[in-house]
Amino acid sequence: MNKELSMTTATPEIATMPHARGASILRFAGIVLAGSALVAISSRIALPLYFTPVPLTLQPFAALLLGLLLTPRMAAATLAAYLAEGAMGLPVFVPTALGISGVGHLLGPTGGYLMAYPVAAWLISIVWSRTNRGFATAALGAATGDIVILGFGALWLAVSTHASVLTILMMAVVPFLPGEVLKIAAAAGMAAGFERLRKRAV
Repeated sequence: MNKELSMTTATPEIATMPHARGASILRFAGIVLAGSALVAISSRIALPLYFTPVPLTLQPFAALLLGLLLTPRMAAATLAAYLAEGAMGLPVFVPTALGISGVGHLLGPTGGYLMAYPVAAWLISIVWSRTNRGFATAALGAATGDIVILGFGALWLAVSTHASVLTILMMAVVPFLPGEVLKIAAAAGMAAGFERLRKRAV
């Protein structure tokens, strides 16, 4: 009798496992697509600069914010999905004067910044998840990821142009520092605010 009862009570749990797994996969995919859409929308807010092929854009802000809001695996997957969408030719990258898209854009002068996004978002999420989740630690995590983005971008541009270190710094890093500080502060503020709301809801 006890054996029959145990089998009866276990059956619904076993039956619901595939449904729960399927719902989890759908949720993961939905978040990844929504996050990649946010980065794509951010890429449309861009300001070309006459002295460098690297434009001012909100893409890094979106990458920083997603790193703070998502788990490491989900953050990396979201930014990787964004790159995959762009490589397939979808209009998700910053428009260029030459009309380059797809893999050509990914391998262009700004490719280092783009390819750094998954790594940066993953690293930000790791740092954020291991702290007290306040504004200061959110800013620290976002700054860490931003350094990765700027570093990869500058290195890629240096390899592709063979320019001097000073030239690369003036083309790929220095002009963007004030804007990056604002992006870090905004992303950290939003993440810390969201965390406070989440704790109150619990």
